[in-house]
Amino acid sequence: MTPIDASPPDNREAWLSMMDRTGEEAGYFITLGARHWAFFIDEAPTLLVTFEQAGDIMARPGQMPLGHDIAKQNGWSHLCLIADGDTFYRDPRVYGFFDRLVDDAFFEDFDSVLFMGSGAQGYAAAAFSVAAPGASVIAMSPRATLRPETAGWDKRAVRSRKLDFTSRYGYAPDMIDGAKHVFILYDPEVTEDAMHAALFHGNHVTHLRCPRLGGRLDAALAHMQIVVPLAQSAIAGTLTRNRFARLWRGRRNFGPYLRVLLTQAQAAGRTELEKMICQNVTARLNAPRFRKRLADILAAEVAESLKEGAP
Repeated sequence: MTPIDASPPDNREAWLSMMDRTGEEAGYFITLGARHWAFFIDEAPTLLVTFEQAGDIMARPGQMPLGHDIAKQNGWSHLCLIADGDTFYRDPRVYGFFDRLVDDAFFEDFDSVLFMGSGAQGYAAAAFSVAAPGASVIAMSPRATLRPETAGWDKRAVRSRKLDFTSRYGYAPDMIDGAKHVFILYDPEVTEDAMHAALFHGNHVTHLRCPRLGGRLDAALAHMQIVVPLAQSAIAGTLTRNRFARLWRGRRNFGPYLRVLLTQAQAAGRTELEKMICQNVTARLNAPRFRKRLADILAAEVAESLKEGAP
């Protein structure tokens, strides 16, 4: 096992050793080239496949992948493809790893398989799902490709656009043809994410809109405690628009969402809507910002009333 760099501040060596020990107990932890690893825990005939970034994992309590915690909570097996940065997993070593899984009929040992990822990892979840026909996919803010000829309008990851998206496992929307169900979650107010989402289509594809959450849907939905029930529902085959709508109600208690909602109402000059939002939020939550804004609105209403009643 070879670390990608010597970085004492983030304890990369210690983290790699911990992942190696954990993998040895019930699976494996292997290096795939200079910037990728594969971590597998074999527990049950249900498999969760996640794509995650090393930096995100090391920042989590316990420094284990999010997918590991979800799988452990549900008694599932877990395969995690870990990347150092936004590599989009465009590496022949990663292709070779999935080729070996296919050759070994690895995915055929599981009754249910779910691929999941967000952003660059959402791209990979969709792209590599082709290795497991019949699997389900949850891709949050996925990129379809960064090939300039197809997605030249996406200027957010300029360096990554130099990667090869034309060879194997390349164009994610084509790679989902064999999937059972594909759920594309995105914020329609993030133009680039909405345009990427539109490139994923088919009768087995369900687009789920998550407005006002921005580009890091994984972090927002995890904070809202939606990711686990999403995965559970996808595995069980019960994830529908109605099921998601019920889960999506969790946004009513999510501060960043509520603040964007209020800011948009203010920008539009819709004071009555601001008042309704503030009344709703302060009735349910301890929200000083909303309480202050409500007080300001009510004070302005009183002042206007007195002004109108003055001789």
